[in-house]
Formats: sequence, structure tokens, C-alpha cells
Amino acid sequence: MVSTGAVPNLAFRRLRGQRSAGEFAAAVRRSAREIGEQVACDARYIGRVESGEIRCPNYAYERVFLHMFPGRTLADLGFSPRETVRGRAARATAESPPRPALHSDTDEESDVLRRVFMTSGTTTMAAATLGLGGTSAAAAVLPDPRRVGEREVGAVEKAVRQIRLLDDRHGGDGLYRRASRPLRAAYALLDSGTATKRSTADRLHAGAGELAISVGWLAHDSGRYEDARSHYAEALATARVAGDAALEAHAFCNTSFLARDTGRPRESVRAAEAGQRAAQPLGSPRLLALLALREAGGRAGLGDRTGCERAIGRAHTAFGRGPRDADPEWMTFFREAELEMLQAQCWSALGDWSRAAGHALRATRLQDSHFTRNLALYRAELTWDLARAGRAAEAAAAGHQVLDLLDRVRSTRIRAMLAQSAGVLVPQRGVAEVGEFLERYADVAEAATS
Repeated sequence: MVSTGAVPNLAFRRLRGQRSAGEFAAAVRRSAREIGEQVACDARYIGRVESGEIRCPNYAYERVFLHMFPGRTLADLGFSPRETVRGRAARATAESPPRPALHSDTDEESDVLRRVFMTSGTTTMAAATLGLGGTSAAAAVLPDPRRVGEREVGAVEKAVRQIRLLDDRHGGDGLYRRASRPLRAAYALLDSGTATKRSTADRLHAGAGELAISVGWLAHDSGRYEDARSHYAEALATARVAGDAALEAHAFCNTSFLARDTGRPRESVRAAEAGQRAAQPLGSPRLLALLALREAGGRAGLGDRTGCERAIGRAHTAFGRGPRDADPEWMTFFREAELEMLQAQCWSALGDWSRAAGHALRATRLQDSHFTRNLALYRAELTWDLARAGRAAEAAAAGHQVLDLLDRVRSTRIRAMLAQSAGVLVPQRGVAEVGEFLERYADVAEAATS
């Protein structure tokens, strides 16, 4: 929605000429690649610039625009001086040196997101929403809405843990809308309150960023990819404002995963590499292993078998160094089973179905039953790999195991994988095991849509 009082950027509109907004956005992306930048510019972004909603681009877009129109300044392009742009994100950029950005997220977009997240004009009312379902994660009344202390930060951190726990058990579909309430509340605290001390402020930034990633993951798992992208971008912006390398590494890790899942393998590689740079000084080999596997997934999507194998090799070396105290709390899922699963996905992307199935089978055997959603995911991957490898009866057996879990797990991502596998198996419906699976799958799919 265009902000009240926004002044259209006519200079920028003239530069677009006769090209459509979509064509111009494509030209922006091409120019970005020419200088090694990565921006996800689309027609909507161009429209927001031309309407005046985006008064000054972030540093990545600035570099791209000045490359596209050499000899011009931002003022020539119709933008306002950075220091005059209102909002906390603009103040942060004035206080902090510019850093290369991977995302389409702009300082102005962060402010728009925060306005959406605000549930009220006071920290008191926002803190009252820091709960999930019927469980309160914060006291309903704060002693001073302008002060943020241990109780408020603890509420944010508790909301993060609760969301992760429920996601591990049930998947993202039923949780996403509910989880958005504590996220709005966390950013209301961040924007409206004043932390009592620096350590509290750091924890609040980290907690809000981790909450944005958790909610983004729920959107990701439930197929709301644009929502996920926005949440991950918000987490990255929060990390950079706070100078939090651990949060930055986590945001890049999830961004890489999302890019791979949405058919942008080159962006997946770049995000994973950026995450590895952020994670290098943190002292967590397991985090580096996961980021190397994210890179491997992106390289597999590019068809780069050699690069994929090298990244997998680095992941094994780092994973073999064992757990450390510095391992992030959110990485509890990253065990040997996940190591196998991510390799299965790499080989699957490269078309080596039998090898992928071997890794997926090991993943299902190694997985802790506590991670119900991931167990269903691993079995769905196994079903797909076996189906593509021509092992129809085995695929059907694995598919039945996925169906056994779908009454407890609600994940659009898993259902989509199973639907693809069923489609591959249709020509083999004459095989008794396959016919039984397809009949049961059709019944479950019909029930899910009724």
C-alpha cells in the first residue's frame, strides 16, 4: 500500500520509457549480475519506486541503479537523500557503514514490514500477544511501556522455542498465521521500547530476528514462499543493524534453502557462501557443515556435480569435528539423519536417483521420532527417489509410511512431494503395491481438500 503523502518518482518513471515494469525489472536484475550484485527486483518493486513509496533504495539497489545509468546521482534518479528518509532502518544505515546485500529487501521495505507487524501503538499491548495459541509467553501488562527488560526479552525467546517445538512435531501449515502474532509483538517491542541495558538490547534484536526466521520457515514449509522471503529478509536486516553474525548466518542459511526450493540455485549458492563467511568466526563446525550442504544443494540445482561433491566433502569434514558449545540453539535438528537427507536432495537434483534413495533410506532409519515432520519429509524424499529410480513397489511402501504421518503433520511441502511421486507412479498402477498406494493416496488427498 502506498504511504499517505507519497510523491511519485517521475524521473525514475521517465527512465523506464516504453518498457513494462516487468521488463524494466528484468533489466535491473541483469545489470545487478554484471556487477556481482543479487537483487530480486520485480514489477511490484518498480511500482513502489515510481509511486514514491520507496524514497531511497538500499545500498545494493543504489549500486545497480548507478551502474545502469552512469553519470547520474540518486537525486537525478528521483530519490531523496538517505539521511532524510524517515524510519529506524534509515537511521541505522546512517549510523552503520554500508554492507553488500543479497536481498531485494530495502531499508524502506523493513519499515513497511514493521508497520504491518505493529499490533498497537504501545509496547504494553504488543507484549500481551507474545503467546501461541492458549499459552502465554509474556505477562499481559508491563510496568513501563517505554522500558524493555528481562521479562520482555524472555517472552520473545520463549516464543521462538515454542514455535520450533510445535513445528518439529506438526509442520508449518497450521502454525503460520498463529505465529505471526508474537512476531508482530516482538517488533513492536523492538521499535517502541528502550532496553534497560546493552545486553538486553542485543538479546532483543537476536530474539526478534530468530522469531522472523522461525515464522519465515513456517511460511516456507506451508508453501507461502513470498512471505518466507520477506521474513528472512527482515531477519537479515535485523542482524545487520545489530551486528549479529550468528543471526546473519542463520538468515542466509534459510534464504539459501528457500532459493533452492523456488528454483533459484545461483542465489542459493551465493546465500550459502555469504552465510559461511558470517559463520566462520563463530566457532561452530556444525553450522559450517550445514551451510556447506546448503551450497551443495544450490550447486546441484545448477548441475555442477563437481562443485556439489566438493561442498559435500567440506560438510563431512566440518560435521566430523563434532558438536561444540558454540552451536546455535536452532540447530537441534541437524544430526546425522539431516546430513543424509540433504545429500539425498543433492543427488536427486543431479538425477542420480538410486544414490539419492540410499541416502534418504539412511535418513529415515536414523531420524529421531521426536522430529515427526522431518520423518515424514525424509520418507517423502525416499518415495520420490525410489519412484524415479524405477523401484515402484518400494516407492509405494515408503509412500504408505508418509501417509501414516499426515494425520499429525500438516506441511504443504511434504504433500507436494508426495503428489509428485504419485504422479510418477501412475503408469505402474498395475503393480499391486502401487495400485493400493495410489488408491489410499487419492482418498487422503480428497479428504484434505474437502
